[in-house]
Order: sequence, then structure tokens, then C-alpha cells
Amino acid sequence: MLGVELRRLREQRGYTLADAARVIRASTSKVSRLERGQNPVKYRDLNDLAVFYGVSREERAHLDQLHQQVGNEDLLQRFNDVTPAFFKRLIGLERAAQQITVFEPRVVPGLLQTEEYARALVRLIEIDRSERDIELLVRLRLERQLMLDGESPHLVALIYEKALYQAYGPGSMMAEQMRHLRDTAKAGKVAVRILPKQLIPLPTPIFHLTFPDGQHQELAYVEHANSANYITQKAELDRTRKQLLTMHGSVYGREDSVTALEHAVDYWERVAAEEQPG
Repeated sequence: MLGVELRRLREQRGYTLADAARVIRASTSKVSRLERGQNPVKYRDLNDLAVFYGVSREERAHLDQLHQQVGNEDLLQRFNDVTPAFFKRLIGLERAAQQITVFEPRVVPGLLQTEEYARALVRLIEIDRSERDIELLVRLRLERQLMLDGESPHLVALIYEKALYQAYGPGSMMAEQMRHLRDTAKAGKVAVRILPKQLIPLPTPIFHLTFPDGQHQELAYVEHANSANYITQKAELDRTRKQLLTMHGSVYGREDSVTALEHAVDYWERVAAEEQPG
């Protein structure tokens, strides 16, 4: 099905096998085999073809779903060459976690970001990356979110209220992100809780993971600009857990968090309306 879809997109846009072959630096016979389902499609090739064909957001989501179902490559394999070494461990661990608690003082957590919001952040942070690498990093963030569709891990997101009003792009993009957060909070599968803006938060993002297997019962991850610390020692874990519990005791409850997100939606929708020409 993935091969058939790639062929449909190519033919629909009037490209030849030779055109596609140049994009992925391969022979026309290899592209033909990919489209007939005789060869597995590497994710980088899929990404390059999707960008070349100019697919819509819906078409891209469909391609990613098909690729994931095929199971051609592990998540880390697909994004290995654009993923910082310090982040790879977290990706491997979070899929095995029973619960993930994340605190973010400045941005919406990556596991809850919309595509355009994620793209804006990646471009801001990864200033030396090519557009191709930026798109791969955005896809990685979106694919990580798919694990939340299962029974575990359960995600608890603590977000500082001021982060809701930090502009990382136009009002329309920010409004879309806030609507996504609000709808997620309303649905209740993910616990989204807002830390009131009058409180002073911790300055750095924190991930706290607990596991069901007893092999590694818990772990904390503190992220910095270009590095991260993995906390496994009991004394440091106790301190980090207490910091999160203290913040958790200060956040708005579910209904008040939804109200805070409604206010953010209203604010950014007004900004978006004012940005419209004329």
C-alpha cells in the first residue's frame, strides 16, 4: 500500500521514475521496486519524496502511518543521523515507561506540539541544520506522539502559564497549538495542568519516567540547551521528584487548567485576527 501510494503521488504530479530516482539518489529500477512493494522504503527516502512531491499535511500523515505499519525501521533507526546522542536514550526509554511526567517552563512539551509549532521551534534551535534535517526532526516529534494512543505511557504535562503566551510564530499558529492543548486537556487521556503565572517555576525542563518492569523503576531527565543530565542516583531522584510534586501541588486543577487554555486560545485568535491584512 505504501508503494502504491508513492506511485499515485508521483504520477498525479506528472513526475517520472527518473525524477524520483534523482531525489533519493537511486536507480529508476529501485524506485520501481519501491513502488511495487518489492523493496522496503527507508524513512529518509520517504521524507525526501514527500517533500519533492509537495504532499499535503493529510497525505503526509497517511504516508507516515503506512510506513509505521510496515515496520521497516525502528524509530531511532529512521532518525538516527539527526537525533542528538543525549536524546536517543530518552526516546528508547519513554516507549517503555508506564508514566511520563514532564514540566516545561518556556514551551509546549514536544509530546503535545502541533506540526507548525514544532517546526518553528526546531528552526529556532537548530539554526545550522538544513531544511531536510529540520523536516526529519519535526517528523520525529510527531511520531513520538503516536505512543500516547496506547494504554501506556500515561502522560502528565505541567506547563508554566507564561509559556502559553510566548510567541514562536504567527497568531494563527499559536492559536492552533493552544486549541490542540485545550482539546487534549478536555479529552482527559493526557493530564494537562497549568502552573499559574504568578508562581516562580524551575528554570529547566524536567522529564520523570516510571517503569512497570522493576528493572529501572524511575529515571529523571533534565534538559539543557545542547545537552541533558540523566538522573538515576536515589538522592538526586528524590530531590527531583519533590520538585515535581511541589509544582504539581500548585498547578490549576483540570477544569481551571482548561479555562486557562481557553483564555490562551481567545488571546491568540484575537492576535491572528489582527494580523489579517485589511
